[in-house]
Amino acid sequence: MIGFISEKLLIPILDFFYGLVPSYGLAIVALTVVIRIALFPLSAGSIRSARRMKIAQPVMQKRQAEIKSKFAGNAKKQQEELGKLMNEFGSPLAGCLPLIVQMPVLFALFATLRGSPFADVPYNINIKILPQEQVATIEPKPFTSPRHSIFINEKTHFPVIASIPNGTKLGLEDTLKINLQTTSGNNYSEVLTKYDEGSRFLPSWSVSKGSENVKISDEGVVTPIQPGDATIEAKIPGLAAKSGFLFIKALGQVGFYVDGSINWDIAALVGAFGLTLLLSQFLSGQGMPANPQQSTANKITPVMITGMFLFFPLPAGVLLYMVVANIFQALQTFILNKETLPDNLQKILDDQLLNKDKVMSTSPSINDKRLPFEPNSKK
Repeated sequence: MIGFISEKLLIPILDFFYGLVPSYGLAIVALTVVIRIALFPLSAGSIRSARRMKIAQPVMQKRQAEIKSKFAGNAKKQQEELGKLMNEFGSPLAGCLPLIVQMPVLFALFATLRGSPFADVPYNINIKILPQEQVATIEPKPFTSPRHSIFINEKTHFPVIASIPNGTKLGLEDTLKINLQTTSGNNYSEVLTKYDEGSRFLPSWSVSKGSENVKISDEGVVTPIQPGDATIEAKIPGLAAKSGFLFIKALGQVGFYVDGSINWDIAALVGAFGLTLLLSQFLSGQGMPANPQQSTANKITPVMITGMFLFFPLPAGVLLYMVVANIFQALQTFILNKETLPDNLQKILDDQLLNKDKVMSTSPSINDKRLPFEPNSKK
């Protein structure tokens, strides 16, 4: 499903924007904004639900405890009253459905930006080397990898798969040919000969795991060495993987720290992601009563996630998408937080804020916190 959405929806939108402005960086920004606008009704429902639950949760927890205590011996009545409570304030799970519905599109968008044309496309195939007599007892099962749209030029792209007709189990005396082909069955290498500079997009073959067990030729032929497991990687260059945008040196560049040097453009993107995430969380708490535990979590979470992405291998193009998406999310949160609340929730919020002001006004100031023997002590 994710591949279908990417191929039939997202890549055509990408082609459209690239046709307007020949910049893959701008195409990423435009694609992100379009998808976020299209998903606005769903994500808005989640934001509204989260805002309302943040206000109603203390009252709901108190009421739930009272209902369970009052009707402890009557399960049917207890469920009936709890149902009325949910009808009054809404279910805490109400905001989950919009998130679930939009997830396939967001995953497809993420997958699109991790592949061609923005980044090199890897095909990873797990191979198992077995003794010859053992292979003879196994029925071959054809292998087909997930498909990826490969861009040959700005106007030409087509889906490519890796296939092994006899499966991924190989005897010590056999060899195995990994075929890269279009979904219509044409050999990928032969298709490339029809295009100028098509040879730029020939795959590079390597053994990413288990190099002591197999070797691989430049044509994708696997030769076993000894029994064991191995992972073969065929990597097809991305058309725009080395294209820059603004301060980004290459949209396909992966990693903050590579070969002993720091990629400062990646660091800037990760930092921008953290700041925009922090901004979005700050805006979601505006106008809400103070919650020290939640406030601490809101500060720690962006730092943890940002630190993780410093070492998580994401292409610069994907990080650009994440920054733009966070900015859009922050703007959306700011707008939705201005909406008028239902009367029952507005009354609860007013009471919470009033109680907060009373507590602050009655709390002793720093100057009043003197020891009993100090001058002007109230004791």
